[in-house]
Amino acid sequence: MATARSLFVSDRASGNYHCLSRCVRRAWLCGIDPYSSIDYSHRKAWIEQRLHEVAACFSIGIYGYAVMSNHLHIVVHVDVDAAQRWSDDEIAQRWCQLFPCRDQDNEHRVQKLLKNPSRLALLRQRLCSLSWLMRCINEPIARAANGEDSCTGRFWEGRFKCQVLADECAILAAMAYVDLNPIRAGITVRLDHSHHTSIQQRVLSCRNDGAKALQRLKPLIGLAPALSLKQGQYIELVQWTGQQVRPDKKGAIPKHAPSALSKTGCNAAHWPTQVKAVGSGYWRMIGTTEQLMEKAEAIGQRWLKGIGITRQLQKA
Repeated sequence: MATARSLFVSDRASGNYHCLSRCVRRAWLCGIDPYSSIDYSHRKAWIEQRLHEVAACFSIGIYGYAVMSNHLHIVVHVDVDAAQRWSDDEIAQRWCQLFPCRDQDNEHRVQKLLKNPSRLALLRQRLCSLSWLMRCINEPIARAANGEDSCTGRFWEGRFKCQVLADECAILAAMAYVDLNPIRAGITVRLDHSHHTSIQQRVLSCRNDGAKALQRLKPLIGLAPALSLKQGQYIELVQWTGQQVRPDKKGAIPKHAPSALSKTGCNAAHWPTQVKAVGSGYWRMIGTTEQLMEKAEAIGQRWLKGIGITRQLQKA
């Protein structure tokens, strides 16, 4: 039986999350279908553009993303407090931008919303809701894809997977896991060739402007707190992690552990295990043993998947 997401995710509290949406039947609906040989790769650009559109409206920041052939990863910070500080006019403007109407003037719609306080209160809550965020990302893509294919029905699986990221170490591990998706899948061996990923954007940005490598690690899209690593340090960490995850690619990425690794709270032996565990070692929450045990007790459970991994890392 599926676990209620409300036990882990609250629309009334800020948080960091790793979310995963899969195409229905896990079909290659955003890549080259190996059975029909139809190329759907252009849809990856649709999704990437949609991430920028929703981030301009929601109270969020996207630290990392990877658009793959049959699934989408995002690492996102949801800032409930920021949404509460927005004026009623800003709430109305953002909602109308998110859901444009062809046959009505936006300013007229905004004025109409401003006369409805209860509706504005509901919209304020939706603009900092993780579920509404994923809905607003996925639904337009599904409509566009079905229109292109002249069909109806589901494009995405009905329920997206969500992991709570309890601390900065968990955020960095999830970001590295997401950014290394194309390398693990054997699509490329270079970060700057990992198309439709956040790591490619970070690498190219630092290559064009060296000063950006010295800036604190911030979300690529939207607004969220800066992390302790610098952008260049994070890129170096992902490069090194990729070498450990793909040992058959020796020589492509330096073997020495980056000095920034110490800021994650893990040593060189633990970190690759921590990153790989994001995919299957954990389930609803990523954090320390104490954080997972505390959460399990809060929801009336004796155990959460991932506690075994955290204990293994502590003993190693």
